[in-house]
Amino acid sequence: MGARLNFFADPTAGKVLTSFMSAGRALKESPLPAATQELMALRVSQINGCAVCLDMHTKEAAAAGETSVRLNLVAAWREATVFTEAERAALELAEEGTRIADAAGGVSDEVWTNAAKHYDEEQLTALVILVSFMNTVNRLNIITQQPADNYKPGQFH
Repeated sequence: MGARLNFFADPTAGKVLTSFMSAGRALKESPLPAATQELMALRVSQINGCAVCLDMHTKEAAAAGETSVRLNLVAAWREATVFTEAERAALELAEEGTRIADAAGGVSDEVWTNAAKHYDEEQLTALVILVSFMNTVNRLNIITQQPADNYKPGQFH
């Protein structure tokens, strides 16, 4: 299966995505822990079914030292004991922020309050932008059927 569009060859995509991907780099530099960012990216991508992002973020997390146990348990984080309370709060925010239509009103006050217990305002901002960023990237990849499995850690950094 080939991709429907080649974002790297299209001039419009090049202009837009160059700017858009700079937002991703800025998130990497935020005070939100790198492990939390990768776990959230994985969870959002699991929910949306984005193989490209699952490939990328699994490899990036592993290259950064994340364990296979934690990576394999992201989909079942509620029942897993390998995540910190802060990571669990971030994963719950990622889920409700991704399932806006299903959550009937978006992110609940309870989920927001729990996240705010573990993250300061700058980190909360990064959490929100990361969820939005990942949902956008997932949709770009899914709509255009971008193939997965050829990502190399650090390829886009």
